[in-house]
Amino acid sequence: MEEGPNLQAAGSLSSTTHGGGLTEKECEDMIQRSLRTPMVKFLKEQMEKSGCRFRDNFIRAVHCDKQIAGGYVRGEGIMVCSNHMNIQDEVNQVVIHELIHAYDDCRAANLDWTNCAHHACSEIRAGHLSGDCHYKREFLRGFMKVRGHEQDCVRRRVMKSVMANPYCSEAAAKDAMEAVWDVCYNDTKPFDRAP
Repeated sequence: MEEGPNLQAAGSLSSTTHGGGLTEKECEDMIQRSLRTPMVKFLKEQMEKSGCRFRDNFIRAVHCDKQIAGGYVRGEGIMVCSNHMNIQDEVNQVVIHELIHAYDDCRAANLDWTNCAHHACSEIRAGHLSGDCHYKREFLRGFMKVRGHEQDCVRRRVMKSVMANPYCSEAAAKDAMEAVWDVCYNDTKPFDRAP
């Protein structure tokens, strides 16, 4: 598998990997179960309403050498890194996160994954809307505070992802995130409000 800048640019960074991961077949089975969840079905419908094709193999399991949970590549679809997955919830989260990137790519004809602000915006939206930063997930990652944990989590994960983009230095990633934060954090499309 070639992991170009788009996979890095729209990738989910895995914080830790426990166990040995799944085989690609096990992961493919979990992806199929994911496709039946209400959130994934909704995102898929919204992509199709926006005029984007959702092929049978749009989401697939692959073995990844890099420490990422998955990624979205324009024109290729979504990859879930089977060897970094262990349970259904992890697969569901990656599929949802990456579908938000795919939705953003679909609705914004000029989205440029090499542009740090564009990348940061999609990461802010994916982190905020996917449930990546739900307090239970944060607690299991060892991050917890009573107030403001969700925005801190989104900021932390945006920085990790955008800094992995070869076109974005740490300073550029931080500047881009801060510049687009309010607009992108409050953009909940295709949802009426953040789930």
